Amino acid sequence: MSEKKLFAKYVSQNILGMLGISVYILADTFFISMAEGADGITALNLVLPVYSLIFAVGAMIGVGSAIRFRILRARGDRSADTYFSNAVLWALILGAVFIAAGIAVPDRIVALLGGDDRIVAVGKDYTAIFMSFAPFFMWNHICNAFVRNDGAPAVAMAATLLSSLFNVVFDYVLMFPLRLGMRGAALATALSPVLGVAICCVHLLSKRSTVRFRWARPSLRKLLSSCQLGVSAFVGEISSGVTTVVFNGIILKLAGNVGVAAYGVVANTSLVAAAVFNGVSQGAQPLLSGYYGKGERASVRKVMRLGVGTGMVFSVLIIALVWAVAEPVTAVFNNEGNAELAAYAVTGLRLYFTGFLFAGFNIIGTGILSATESARWAFLASVSRGFVAIILCAFALSYLLGMNGVWLSFPAAELATAVLVGAAFASGSRSDMKKNEKKK
Repeated sequence: MSEKKLFAKYVSQNILGMLGISVYILADTFFISMAEGADGITALNLVLPVYSLIFAVGAMIGVGSAIRFRILRARGDRSADTYFSNAVLWALILGAVFIAAGIAVPDRIVALLGGDDRIVAVGKDYTAIFMSFAPFFMWNHICNAFVRNDGAPAVAMAATLLSSLFNVVFDYVLMFPLRLGMRGAALATALSPVLGVAICCVHLLSKRSTVRFRWARPSLRKLLSSCQLGVSAFVGEISSGVTTVVFNGIILKLAGNVGVAAYGVVANTSLVAAAVFNGVSQGAQPLLSGYYGKGERASVRKVMRLGVGTGMVFSVLIIALVWAVAEPVTAVFNNEGNAELAAYAVTGLRLYFTGFLFAGFNIIGTGILSATESARWAFLASVSRGFVAIILCAFALSYLLGMNGVWLSFPAAELATAVLVGAAFASGSRSDMKKNEKKK
């Protein structure tokens, strides 16, 4: 099968899978807004960074280990077989830390993230429940990444879509007919990765699978080796959490709880756009790693061009769509008809989403760098967009422009990172040219 056909197959299925994840987060936000109003959205938005951290750790271990597995398998290295079990065991160890914190101090976690007494009361049970399922969130990322890298993207897509559908349905059932409120939303979210792991096991336990679980002492060296290649996936997940923490702190001072609720609408809607680009990035990754491991540089370059080109097309379409539907999107989550929330959110959506012109390139670009073992460039680009640039821009622009500065800090940070990713690609091209000259 040609590179273009394989790219279309893997990327389309991964975009659908990633959209499934974002849809259930939107469903959480919608149902919580119906049950708890602006306070519920504020509580959800304040604890999203913890959720992002759990996802980020799982993504870093899962994607990084799966890349190592794919590259080593392409080279015929038998050590490839040990990376799955190592990832699963480390996820259990690290997940236990989140379980302990969620059980012991959920109220302090919500308060630390900016919640007042009213918001702590709304959000503490939600936090305790979803943190208790941290290993399953991580295992879901790991199993999904290995299934995808083992040549079964359709199973990975099915696992993501069906677990997301489960979450949406049980969000409603548990929150309204069973009247569990925020606890119901947390239970639906916490149980969905259990279903995702079970579906992935349909492939992992089949005869077609080349991935095997082998009991062995967890290796820190293999974990760190994997995390080097999974850092872009980590930052891709954690950046939304870091951005949320920084923005929440700034917005609380500028516009109070209503402003944070408006940001909740913007942030959760932006997850849908990010899902598209993560789908392109993760769909291209098995192909890039496989071709790279075999030394097929021409095929690597073809997939790179397809990935970046696809991302640019989606960027333009998404920005145009959000500008057109910002008001009705806001109305869906503004059940109380709060005019102040609506004004903030509509402006926020339109300004914030212009950043996806650059964010799409950055998400796909850092994924390409990781998949081809350009770990140093991937790390620098990921840290720029996830931490350094966004924090500096948020403080500087909010000081100069108030709430509009908060919204514009995302496009500014992504633009700065795009320059860095472009430099990484240019450096790789020069390196390839030098290698070709030496061969001649």
